[in-house]
Amino acid sequence: MRKFWSSLRGQVILLIVAALLAAQAVSLWLFVDERSQAVRAAIGLEAAGRSANIARLIEEAPEALHSSILRAADSPMVQFELAATPLVEHRDHDGNGTIGRQIRALVGDDFTREIRVELHRVGTDQMMMRDMSSGMMTMHKSMMQGQISEMEMRLSISLQSGQWLNVGTRYHQPPMQWPWMSALAFGGTAAAVLIVALWVLLTRLTGPLRALSVAAERLGRGEESAALVPAGPTEVRDLTGAFNRMQARLTRFVSERTRLLAALGHDLRSPLTAIRVRAEMVEDDETRERIVASVEEMQEMVDATLSFARGMATGEASQTVDLGACLDELCGELRETGCALTLEPTAGLAVRIRPTALRRALRNVIENAVRYGGSADIRLSRTGTSALIQIDDNGPGIPQDALERVFEPFVRLEVSRSRETGGTGLGLSIARSIVQAHGGEIGLENRAGGGLSATVELPLEPTD
Repeated sequence: MRKFWSSLRGQVILLIVAALLAAQAVSLWLFVDERSQAVRAAIGLEAAGRSANIARLIEEAPEALHSSILRAADSPMVQFELAATPLVEHRDHDGNGTIGRQIRALVGDDFTREIRVELHRVGTDQMMMRDMSSGMMTMHKSMMQGQISEMEMRLSISLQSGQWLNVGTRYHQPPMQWPWMSALAFGGTAAAVLIVALWVLLTRLTGPLRALSVAAERLGRGEESAALVPAGPTEVRDLTGAFNRMQARLTRFVSERTRLLAALGHDLRSPLTAIRVRAEMVEDDETRERIVASVEEMQEMVDATLSFARGMATGEASQTVDLGACLDELCGELRETGCALTLEPTAGLAVRIRPTALRRALRNVIENAVRYGGSADIRLSRTGTSALIQIDDNGPGIPQDALERVFEPFVRLEVSRSRETGGTGLGLSIARSIVQAHGGEIGLENRAGGGLSATVELPLEPTD
């Protein structure tokens, strides 16, 4: 799961979901705020309209009917009363004057009467009207559905008789009826967006990038790979084209240098053969022997150069093999030639290699360990995403400052490694070139108890 969320695909999906959640939260906040304002305005205007109608009715009806009109107009939400003094003592609580204008328009008043409006918040313990009966309170609670409003509006409208029509109302926002539908709409939208995003990511972005990653890994291991077909967005297409050009140039460069080295080694054989023939005609025995010895040494170096060129070549096809089984087979062949070595059996480590080339590299390292240390102890283990081959010997070791230098071509250590028993100094160079061509590394270090330890690290075949 951690690998998925750290990938480009996972992070893009996380970004999309986060953006959808943020957009949904902003939309919800805006909707709730607008809805709240709309509800308050609608209830306030409705109460104002009822108040205007009651005021007109009282002014036009006989005084004996005033009490009946007020009783009929009362409700759990709005209360009306006639009084000699106004209920609203302030004159500047009407906000933008919307409610006052609404009342004047309904009663046909041209600013000849005084209308006072007061809007304020109230506590939940003040919610019920002072004069409500128990039945009206029960009805009010039922209408509220447990949700108590925080707003109260009071009106005082002057009448022609000199009295005041006082109106008091409190209102709440109706319970939300849409959260589940909103959640379903969000889920459906998110699912549709994610499906489209996944398809685009898989086919247009991560697919070409993954193909490019695999091709780069194959190139790093020295495998032959066909040019990639550009696909996806423009940036990915440009990247694929740049990789194809780089791969072609690198392949051509390595191929030309390898052919040059092989041709040079091959062409030197004929002059060396001619020199040796002429050396045999020298009459002085000592001079002849020295010339022949020099020619043989040069011939050996030419042969080693050709061998080095073959080690750099990448014509062999790569295969996925069990490294433990491959190493066990190589050790069996070396034991038949008299090499003293031990191998701790290990299986299940799959690597993608060119078997013949890698066997040659490991053979060089193991034979060095046996030649200079008498025997070799070989262990195969796994570390992270790599296979680790450790080859220990009990020889004299080599100077600390020469641990890296011995991998250079034609380097031989006179002090610790006898020239008489050694080769031309290309064995470790060939081994390193082959191992690095497989995307691995090889290194040497002196053991604490004496001897030398060679470590070969190779990348394991990916499991996904």
